[in-house]
Amino acid sequence: MKKYIMVSKTISITAISSISPLGNNPETVWEKYLNNQHCFIEKDFGNQKAFAAVLDAASKEEIESIRQFDIKYKSLDPSVLFAIAASRKAIAQSGWTKNDIFGVNLGSSRGATELFEKHHQEFLATGKAQTLASPTTTLGNISSWVAHDLQSQGPDISHSITCSTALHALLNGVAWLRAGMADKFLVGGSEAPLTNFTIAQMKALKIYAQSKEELDVWPSRALDFEKKQSTLILGEGAAVCCLEIGKSANALAYIEGIGYATEILEHNISISAEALCFQKSMKMALANTNADEVDAIVMHAPGTKAGDLTEYKAIQKVFGSQLPLLTTNKWKIGHTFGASGMLSIELAIMMMQRQHFIGVPFVPVQQSKKVIKKVLVNAVGFGGNAVSVLLSL
Repeated sequence: MKKYIMVSKTISITAISSISPLGNNPETVWEKYLNNQHCFIEKDFGNQKAFAAVLDAASKEEIESIRQFDIKYKSLDPSVLFAIAASRKAIAQSGWTKNDIFGVNLGSSRGATELFEKHHQEFLATGKAQTLASPTTTLGNISSWVAHDLQSQGPDISHSITCSTALHALLNGVAWLRAGMADKFLVGGSEAPLTNFTIAQMKALKIYAQSKEELDVWPSRALDFEKKQSTLILGEGAAVCCLEIGKSANALAYIEGIGYATEILEHNISISAEALCFQKSMKMALANTNADEVDAIVMHAPGTKAGDLTEYKAIQKVFGSQLPLLTTNKWKIGHTFGASGMLSIELAIMMMQRQHFIGVPFVPVQQSKKVIKKVLVNAVGFGGNAVSVLLSL
């Protein structure tokens, strides 16, 4: 008779690391979360100006150091270097060694945007492509280089599911672990979207924050449900976390529930008035948890007029009149597309660890509960691909 091995459904997050406009270490990141200043600057993107959130000076130096680390790294896109930087620190924090077999699942919404635009411009000018144009711009470019840099021996997976990419990577890591096909998984997302063409695309959608002096002191009004216009701003960065099967002694947090859903769209970038996909994903994540046990929600809230409001309505449908504390980090660091979900996971874990709720300065103050034990994190991308992850201490 075949013997079946019972695999624990408990998933531990044993490390999380990021590189973003907030910095590249937990102390700096938390310090910046504690102030009410945003990270936006106004930059020239070709023939247009736009707000953007760029890496801080120390993080830029770290990325340049990685670029110089290996001659092969000099031809890599910033999105790959961001991922390598975050992954190295996460692995060191987790205590994993070269003897550990772990999988890698990192994704990106846009991938090697800077390199792709550069190579395409050269092709239009010369009619020829450089030798490394293809391998350095493929979808699997990020995960494969991270796996190479870490010398990992497990499965190496890539995907792009727009803005919910990082949380879909987390879902995939959970699936592999619970299936007993791996014991450890590195998951997350990376994005370097601050390019002329990407900014032009977002402006063409009429959702980007206007670059005008008379705008509010906070250029992105993410989580302001009464704003008259969309105020999305892009940011760059990467965030990854280490997942382990079972209840680890060094766990930062546990994955209590996961949810996912899609919905039928009326338009390529649309979402229903009450975000049915979010309602479904949140209910799935809360399948074994009472709604009143959730202390806070880190919303996707990209700063668009429709996106913020529809997610809020979905939360009202699921939680009723007694809403958890609501927050987002996009008013501060912008929308990092495929990396955004994991940066939200990082914020959620930090709030639980430090027992301090990080609110949004221009929305009404919310009364914090005494203990933040469970936080729900949302993400959704073009195509109505919603993901909800419930974290607990």
